[in-house]
Amino acid sequence: MNDFLPSQVWKYCPYCGVESFRAGDDNYMQCGACQKKYYINAAAAVACVIENPKGEILFTRRAFEPSKGMLDLPGGFVDLDETAEDAAKREIREELNVEAVSVQYIGCSPNRYLYGGIVYYTLDLGFKCLVEDFTNMQVADDVDGYVFLPQNQINFQDISFPSIRNILQVYFAQKSRDL
Repeated sequence: MNDFLPSQVWKYCPYCGVESFRAGDDNYMQCGACQKKYYINAAAAVACVIENPKGEILFTRRAFEPSKGMLDLPGGFVDLDETAEDAAKREIREELNVEAVSVQYIGCSPNRYLYGGIVYYTLDLGFKCLVEDFTNMQVADDVDGYVFLPQNQINFQDISFPSIRNILQVYFAQKSRDL
């Protein structure tokens, strides 16, 4: 199966229904009939950096494509009318059955997320999340497993997406400055 960008897939204008959509540039599509413009924007997603009391980072293992079986950080897409902070807490609860008591913004990184043969653009927002109790942790949703790793044992080639690697590098740089 070929991988397609949104501009290669969208053909019909959602406003007038005419098959006259054309790419205006990389950021929008325009209808040739009614002239309406539809902008291609990045979807917001969250990635949660969680440490256990030993300072090890919690990684999840992806249960599905894209990047099935690879390491990831807990997280996912921000729902409509939801803050990124609330999305981080929700995703941790859904994927791991634990509660984040606080979230602190780290930084962000753009990503391309291939799903169903279509490339979706995302902006992955990294958060340091504090979980105080791991007692009832169990995987669910789109997570197949988890592992805690110390920083010196993290193989960045095993991590699912460049954006997650970037967020971790920013986190570790901030952490070393704070020491």
